[in-house]
Amino acid sequence: MRAITVRQVAASILACGLALSLAACGSGREYTVPDKACGVPLNEKTLNPFLVDGENFAVKGGSIVDTGTKSYGHCTLSVDDWLVLDLQVDKVDKIYDPMAPLDEFRFKNREKLKDMPFPGLGAVGDFNSMVSTTCSAPAADYIVVNAKVSLQSDGDVAERRKDIESFTLDFVPKVKDALQCTA
Repeated sequence: MRAITVRQVAASILACGLALSLAACGSGREYTVPDKACGVPLNEKTLNPFLVDGENFAVKGGSIVDTGTKSYGHCTLSVDDWLVLDLQVDKVDKIYDPMAPLDEFRFKNREKLKDMPFPGLGAVGDFNSMVSTTCSAPAADYIVVNAKVSLQSDGDVAERRKDIESFTLDFVPKVKDALQCTA
């Protein structure tokens, strides 16, 4: 039987330590999701499917509702440089149909959103949604809300589409409230 050397024992201990430290890295969410971002309250339940393990939750861009003289607002949510959601709100003068040929380029596998709990037109794709709805507020007569997840997202596409739809149907009324829409 061959004797085990100190060098072999040390190498084994080092290898085990390295394996354990690598297993601990990147496991879990070490960040807190804010109650509000981009000028709009967030619902962690509808946001949860897009959240990834990481250390830092970041909000980039300003408010998507308090845009000053600009007719749009843009904001992104990310975890450790991984795009969680890219959000944009456009203040417009009419309803735009996301199912129109002009907007087809925005989507992969576009489908009409049905039974929305507010007036308007909407569509969902494999990585995004677009809703055009009435507002009737001093800031805007109508708004278009676009939400996009990372194009690198994997997993079940049908489930992701349902998650995008759930987020959108929860988020758009919050945008309308923040803009003080009356319709």
